[in-house]
This record gives sequence, C-alpha cells and structure tokens, in this order.
Amino acid sequence: MDKFIIERPQYIKELMMFKDADLIKILTGVRRSGKSTVYELYAEELKKQGIKPEQIQIIKLEEEENSELLDYHKLHQHIMDNLVKDKKNYVFLDEIQNVENFEKAVRSLYEKKNIDIYLTGSNSKLQSGEWATSLTGRYIEIKMYPLSFKEFLTINPTDNLDKAYADYLAYSSFPYAQYFVNLNMPDLKKQLDTYINGIYDTVVLYDVMSKKGIVNASRIKRIMKFMAGNIGSEISVKKMSDMLKDDGIVIQPYLLDDYIDAFKDAFIWYQADRYDVRGRKVLKTQNKYYLVDMGIRNMLMNDKVEDTGHILENIVYLELLRRGYKVYIGKIDYKTKDREVVTKEIDFVVETPEGLEYYQVSDTMNDAKTLERELASLKLIKDNYPKYILTRDYGTKDYDGIKQLNVLEWLTK
Repeated sequence: MDKFIIERPQYIKELMMFKDADLIKILTGVRRSGKSTVYELYAEELKKQGIKPEQIQIIKLEEEENSELLDYHKLHQHIMDNLVKDKKNYVFLDEIQNVENFEKAVRSLYEKKNIDIYLTGSNSKLQSGEWATSLTGRYIEIKMYPLSFKEFLTINPTDNLDKAYADYLAYSSFPYAQYFVNLNMPDLKKQLDTYINGIYDTVVLYDVMSKKGIVNASRIKRIMKFMAGNIGSEISVKKMSDMLKDDGIVIQPYLLDDYIDAFKDAFIWYQADRYDVRGRKVLKTQNKYYLVDMGIRNMLMNDKVEDTGHILENIVYLELLRRGYKVYIGKIDYKTKDREVVTKEIDFVVETPEGLEYYQVSDTMNDAKTLERELASLKLIKDNYPKYILTRDYGTKDYDGIKQLNVLEWLTK
C-alpha cells in the first residue's frame, strides 16, 4: 500500500518563509494532525531547491528503531556524527517532547551555525519552561490543526456544500481518516471508529495520563464525554464539577482544572476566554471549550448529532484559529430603561492584524426571533470594526453594516 499523503501547502509556505532563519521552528498540534508528513513534504521541497539528501536528517522519536535516541546525549551525538561538513544541514526532530531534557540537545544544536532546526510536538509544554524562556525571540511556533473544511473539499470535491459539511462532521478532520473514506469501504464506519479510537487512546495515554500521573482512564473518558456534550457552553470548572457530581463523577474543582489543563496541553481541547467589549479586557471566568475534531465527539457521544448550533460554532472557532487570529467569547453590558444591567453575548471577538472583528454563529436565521437576538448583541457595539453573522442559510444580507454570510462559503475562502 502506497503511503497516503495529503498536501498541506499553507504549512509548507509558512515553513519556507523561515527557512535558514536563525530561529528554531516548532510545529505543534494534536497527534495525527499531519505534522510528520508536513516535514517530509517540506524536505522534498528542499531537495527540489538543490539541498542534497545527506544534508537532511529526519528523526522520528516515537519509532522503535530510534528508542536509544531518547537519551539526549545520544541524540545530540547521532546528529553531530551525521552532519555534512561545510554545508547547511536541516535537522527535523519529530515528537521531541519524548526526549527527557531535550532542551539541552536542542540548545546546543541551535548554537551550530550550519544547522537549521525543526521540531514537532504534541504537547503545549514544549513552549513553556526555563528553556523556552531562555530562547525567547529565537524560535517560531507554527500551530497545526487537522483538516479545515476547505482542505476537506480538496480531497472530497463536490458542489454540494451541505452534503460536504455533513460528511466533514461524520468522517473526522484527521488527515488519515480520509484514506478510509477514499477507499469507499462497505464497512467505512467501523474503519473510522477504529482509527478515531486509536487516536483518542494514544492522546489520552501519552499526552494526558503520562504527563499528569493520572491512572483512571475511564474517569477521563467520562469527563471528555461530558465536555463533548457541552461544547460551546459557558461553564466554570466549579459548575462543571457540580454537574459531573450529579452524573456520579465526584471530582474536586482543583483536580478537574488539572485534567482540563492536560486536555489543553495535548491540543485536544481549546479554551476560549471571555472578552469584555466595553472594558476592552480579557476576563478569566466563564470560559468555553472547543474540541479539536468532531470525529472524536462522535466517538464519545455515540454519534448523537444534537446541538447543531454549538457544533457549527466549534467549527467556526477552529477556522478562526487556523487563520492565525486570537479568539475570545464576548460579552457586552447595557442598561435597560429601568436601569437594570443586562449582559448580551457575542459568540466571538477576534483579534486580527487590522483590529477586531465580531461574529455571531447560528444554524439558521429564518425566524424573526433568532434574527433579532443575533443582531441585538452586535448593534450594541458602537465601534466601526466589522460585524458578521455566519449561518447555514444561503445568500448575503446587510443589516445596517452587519453582514450576514453563508458559513459554508465563508469556510472555503
């Protein structure tokens, strides 16, 4: 069987921007999002530019044949022994977090002027700690995600965006899941379930349990299932702890917070902080959590396709992250005629290089009450930054400067 490879040109382009720069390049993201493949494709591009194969070292630190290189001394020596003298060398270290004290090897290699270093990691702690602080300004992080809806369409082309979106949710956005889809197997559902379960087990085993010293895998799955059933819902850790208690899971808020940190570190859950639009400040209460892939949600929830509005909100959130923006959930307070303070919600407040953007996300705007509700929050914002309503309805509308767009068409831009 030939290796199944999906081109990810946006990541190759970004890596090329930093080629030979005096920076450590770190490609981060959840396991199986395609980081290793991107480096392999990038290495092929380097060869097309005249770089000789012997100038390129790709070391996959999760493969058994490289197990002895998990000792940072041996890893460093192996790389040094295989350098091409008087030439630029390109060193790719895949899943570097598996090497204890990896920072010592990386820092030493970085000091060598003929080495261009590229790392991948499946844990956000790769960019934290003393070593990262000491290298501030000397590394660049490129955040990688599973396939966007636009990327999914390049592999599964169709003019029917609604069907494509349904397939996108059902088939998962992990790149290799598309291999099973393209084989068109009669037992496709079984193949996908097995593959997604494997990803879930790997992430939980290596990037959650082992990193946090957690031993109760069934408890983790029940917490993950609870969160998957509440994506896009504003919820505090204390409230989540209380609700889990009602479901028979007794876990103190401080410990639950520790679990959620582990989920975030593994890039399987993302936290959106609340942003006070009037006060122009980020708040640290009542966050929302979004899941990296709907295939994992299907597995956890036994394929219950409910709460389609929050699922769509999750897809939009991830797309905004892919576009390189900082994304918050928004709130804006106003006083009624009775001088009562009321809070309105804005789904997303987005920081872009040009300024802020505001988004409301809704499955449909066909009824007047929904339209009024979604417009009301945006109308309270008095600045001149762009305001959008993204919906599954087709057609573009303008409500005094608030633009309503079809979300599936927006996702393909």
